[in-house]
Amino acid sequence: MDDLPSHGPRPPGSSRAEIATRIIAALRDAKSPPVYGFINAGQLEKKPEDAEVLKLWRAAGFPLGNHAFSHMDLHANSADAFEQDIAANEPALRTFMGSSDWHWFRYPYLREGDTPEKYKTVRTFLQQRRYRVAQVTLSFDDYAYNGPYARCLAKNDTNGIEWLQKSYLARAERSLTKGQADARTLFGRDIKHIMLLHIGGFETVMLPRLLTLLEARGFTLTTLDDASSDDAYRAEPAGKAWSGTFLEQQMDAGGEPRPPADGFMQEVAAVCQ
Repeated sequence: MDDLPSHGPRPPGSSRAEIATRIIAALRDAKSPPVYGFINAGQLEKKPEDAEVLKLWRAAGFPLGNHAFSHMDLHANSADAFEQDIAANEPALRTFMGSSDWHWFRYPYLREGDTPEKYKTVRTFLQQRRYRVAQVTLSFDDYAYNGPYARCLAKNDTNGIEWLQKSYLARAERSLTKGQADARTLFGRDIKHIMLLHIGGFETVMLPRLLTLLEARGFTLTTLDDASSDDAYRAEPAGKAWSGTFLEQQMDAGGEPRPPADGFMQEVAAVCQ
């Protein structure tokens, strides 16, 4: 779960703590093992009260990882600036994780370097600081629903909310199907997958339904440590394929073209405007 303590606008009448509480409750109801929350501690400079989200996450027994202090885009910045942003996140991780290990890193925007030099420099930096990279194989842009959902609630637009719900589940299902197919193409077998989600208001509505979908599709929940132990994650992409999910990067390296954009971002952004 990325972007703790907050992502997107709050639905009317809700608080960040309430959003986190509902997400944690859904995970507990599904008997989920501990779920990593990847933090951008820079958010706390503007809203220190949102530290309550991180306290709730830890009280639930869920760990925290590093998602860069300001959610910096490596492709738009130097390797040195990016490394400083990673390091700036560490005091908060030490505060909230205490003696527990927090050395997992997820690249903001899933962008790992736009040049070979930048990719290698940051990877070396992470290794020196004992980080493991939290890869992603399943992602369906769930973050894009938070803003439209807040707008639809404010307008009491039930048709808009219904469209968002149907779209979310359809995209999630397609992500599962494609992720499994791509893994079988690349590795000749099913692998342990890692799903990227974002903390936010719409996730409080859809996470229970997503968890039900996962169960119906035959998935079982596991920890990031266990999923990442799959031998598939030892593979590193060749060439300049250092953006997107782990599977997308591997397909790029094999010369497989990515499908064209489907217009979803423009469509969802127009809902309840």
